[in-house]
Amino acid sequence: LVPVQPLLPLAVLQAAHCQMIKDLSACLLGQNLRVDCRYENKTDNPLTYEFSLTKDNRKHVIQSTISVSENIYRSRSNVTMHRNLVCLYLQSFTTSDEGVYMCELRATNDYTGNQMKNITVIKDKLEKCAGFSLLIQNTSWLLLLLLSLPLLQAVDFVSL
Repeated sequence: LVPVQPLLPLAVLQAAHCQMIKDLSACLLGQNLRVDCRYENKTDNPLTYEFSLTKDNRKHVIQSTISVSENIYRSRSNVTMHRNLVCLYLQSFTTSDEGVYMCELRATNDYTGNQMKNITVIKDKLEKCAGFSLLIQNTSWLLLLLLSLPLLQAVDFVSL
């Protein structure tokens, strides 16, 4: 007789969302559209993204690491990634580019599903982008700059 081993309960893996989109905003930078997708990342896993535009009940992929971008948008757009911020830039933005823009994020090995957010973009209702939005977005740099001003002034005074 072979002794029967008790079945060990399988550990249930509880998946937590690795990233969460916090804010999606759009603004005009000269003649170009900028769409900022701010997120909270709880993992070091690589992040994939997709920016798309829905107009006339049809989805157009503008820039993506998840699927294939459409040629007409690929040549006019680019994406930059900063800490907790993915930015889409669409050159020569016109009223024909108006519609519902979507940002979709997915962390590698995050099986809890994608995070996505939409924003309706109408050219006449867009505000101009603030020139220092990246400084505001990363307040630690701004704080460091403000705290270092007295030190810089003291060094300047000593050199006189």
